[in-house]
Amino acid sequence: MLEIIYEDAQYVAINKPNGLLVHRTRIAEEKKEFALQLLRDQLGYHLYPVHRLDRGTSGVLLFAKTPEATKPVVQAFEAREPDKTYFAIVRGCTPEAATIDNPIRPDKDHQHKAPQDAVTHYERLATVELPIPVGRYPCSRYSLVKIKPETGRMHQIRKHFAHIRHYIVGDKRHGDWRHNKMFLEELESPYLLLHAAELCFTHPFTGGEVCIKAQLPQNTLRLCQKFGWTQELAAQQTLPQPLPGFTDC
Repeated sequence: MLEIIYEDAQYVAINKPNGLLVHRTRIAEEKKEFALQLLRDQLGYHLYPVHRLDRGTSGVLLFAKTPEATKPVVQAFEAREPDKTYFAIVRGCTPEAATIDNPIRPDKDHQHKAPQDAVTHYERLATVELPIPVGRYPCSRYSLVKIKPETGRMHQIRKHFAHIRHYIVGDKRHGDWRHNKMFLEELESPYLLLHAAELCFTHPFTGGEVCIKAQLPQNTLRLCQKFGWTQELAAQQTLPQPLPGFTDC
């Protein structure tokens, strides 16, 4: 059963687990389970994705219940209107706060397209130094960061943190395999440590502000506790509110 964290007459959102694709794609035909299919079967009616999360990313994933409800939210995402908040564990000690303004080059299937403008804001919440050697260094350092992407390009956050060499731990495509290997072998953490924690948008049908929160996965919470980051996390991450009641249109 997928964890439903928001529902009203037009929309429903889940806390997507790590490793689950949003829907079937050409490069993942062999996969048997997708968030869209699983939630459709769970609820018993058709749904329409309005945005995407990478397979490895956990957190808030929003669906519309009708085509009419899909269009205005998709347009809002295209206009960069929704406010999105992510948390990630990255390699090294990042600056306290910074903006990454670096165009995103399309993936290899779309190399004919020009790079797209991409802007990501972040702030460092906490750091840790572990007495575990990685590569030629006797210790390893990591940061917990809060991320606010201004644009929404494919793999934007992962590519941007790779660009500044503060790779997101667990990122097999854009990350550092040595740190991924250490987290897997020493800390029993096989996942991409990137989480979509909050999504806020103006409801197209009521005009009210909707803010949907998704609790961090247990693996990430366990690591944060191990690293002594619970106080910093408590100031940022809150449990989702109870589902609001809703009525049919």
